[in-house]
Amino acid sequence: MNALFEYLLRLGDDSLILGHRLSEWCGHGPILEEDIAMTNLSLDLIGQATSFLKYAGEVEGKSRNEDDLAFLRFEREYKNLLLVERPNQNFGATMMRQFLFDAYRKLFFERLVHSTDSQLSAIAAKSLKETKYHLKHSSEWVIRLGDGTEESHEKMQSALDDLWKYSAELFYQDDVDEDLIENGIIPAVDAIKGEWDVLVRNVLEQATLIIPSNNWEQVGGRKGIHSEHLGYILAELQYMQRAYPGMKW
Repeated sequence: MNALFEYLLRLGDDSLILGHRLSEWCGHGPILEEDIAMTNLSLDLIGQATSFLKYAGEVEGKSRNEDDLAFLRFEREYKNLLLVERPNQNFGATMMRQFLFDAYRKLFFERLVHSTDSQLSAIAAKSLKETKYHLKHSSEWVIRLGDGTEESHEKMQSALDDLWKYSAELFYQDDVDEDLIENGIIPAVDAIKGEWDVLVRNVLEQATLIIPSNNWEQVGGRKGIHSEHLGYILAELQYMQRAYPGMKW
């Protein structure tokens, strides 16, 4: 399989699935401002997914567009991180999931703008502007809730304990990555890991939260091996296209 096509699916699927997760908050936010904010975050991510998947279809060369790739693949064909398919649970858990992802994406896009692939570089440049805001938003909420009331602190610590094991997959790297790194198309994730650790630890320290001491890592999404949660997401996400094949907006 074309390495660039595979990698674009990973990037597009991360944004698509997390965007869908955030869209589930529409009309259910804890306050009106946050309801609107999360909807906007969702729209940003869906926009990023559209760009990545559209380019993936062009690279594949099989006449599949961004809608085909978003709505007409089977579960094992999705290559998103397990982290982004985790359930929303409560608002604090949603912000913790978002923060861990945003911290990585911001550092990643800062490097991807220098890609030798001009189209990837352009997508990264636009996405970076959005992701800087996403990180500011999620990190502020992690600090506010972590260093807030006894109840909010407890919920944030519980969310961190649950999600931390999924953060390792952010730095997953295989032969797909190696081929693209060698050609200067994408950055090496090991160069990002150190900065991510510093950024995340700084925010969690301000939030008075303790990073779990166990080193158990949960991976598999990059190879299409997912949790049961993705199946439910796809059932909802794909319904219209499956029920009415070929429909257009």
